[in-house]
Parts: sequence; C-alpha cells; structure tokens
Amino acid sequence: MSMIHKEINDFSLQAYQDGAFHVITKKDIMGKWSVFFFYPADFTFVCPTELEDLANKYDEFKAVGCEIYSVSCDTHFVHKAWHDASDRIKKIRYPMLADPTHALAEDFDVYIGEEGVAERGSFIVNPQGRIVAYEVTAGNVGRNADELLRRVQASQFVAEHGDEVCPAKWRPGAETLKPGLELVGRL
Repeated sequence: MSMIHKEINDFSLQAYQDGAFHVITKKDIMGKWSVFFFYPADFTFVCPTELEDLANKYDEFKAVGCEIYSVSCDTHFVHKAWHDASDRIKKIRYPMLADPTHALAEDFDVYIGEEGVAERGSFIVNPQGRIVAYEVTAGNVGRNADELLRRVQASQFVAEHGDEVCPAKWRPGAETLKPGLELVGRL
C-alpha cells in the first residue's frame, strides 16, 4: 500500500542534537518541510557514510526550509556515544531521533521485526504532516543526499505551483511542464 499522502501519527521521541538530549514531537514538525531518514543501526557500516553525507548537505536543506531527522531503533544514549566516537558522526547537527520502541519505524512501515531494526527509508513530509515522497532501499545500498535534496526542492515547487510538474532530473530554475491536452503524445 502506498504511503503517499499518509498523515504521520503523533509521536514523542528523545533526540540527541548539539550535545544535548531533547524531545521531538509531531507538533515540532508541523508547518515546515521535513526529511525522516531511517537507518538500521548506529555503529554499523553503510549508515555512517549516509549520515555524514546528510551532515555535509545540512545547510542546503536548512536553506530551503527543511529539517532532517535521522531515525534508528537505538536509544538517544547510543546516538550520543556514536557521536562521541565517530569523526563522521561528529559532523551531524541535525536531530538524531531515538525510536527504541520502534513506534515511528512502524508508522512509516520500515520496521523489520525479526531483526529489531529499521529499513533504509527516506521520507519527505510536507508542512501538513503528510508524506509526499519516499524511498526504501536494501540495507546494503547507501543513499544520496544530493538526490534527496533535489526531491525536497521538487516537492516544494509542485506544492507551490500546483499546475506545474517537474520532469526527470529537474533542478530549481529549470523548465517545468504544465500538464494539458497539448502535451499528450508530444513528449
């Protein structure tokens, strides 16, 4: 079943960010664009490369009004320990959400019960708390922050310009399309 347009459920999770613990709730994400970036576990192999990639692009996500939330089923204490131990993870300034009860992973349908971890799922959530884009990949395939940022920007564009759509490889400032009878069979 598609997750597109699904409103995410209420949640309240501990987060590690900027050397401190704090709580993030659904109320905190409302009114702005968000990326929920699920990954299997702290202290693993592919995960730190992805989280570092996001950390390197964090200012660009913030510049377009989008917050990043990395999420694993580890605790906030494990997030802190990983942040302290890894040079890659030390770069992270976005909230690292702890989901040890896997409630958020289950809401986003990425929880692997027999393993106790989340799939690699990337979700773009609009200011109304609804999923507008997502991708789930195999655990052994890392994701690309550049493409995720491009999809955030495209999602924002079509939300603002409802009569236009973004073709493949669209980037901000590039030409868009206006669906209509005159385009049928001409592309």
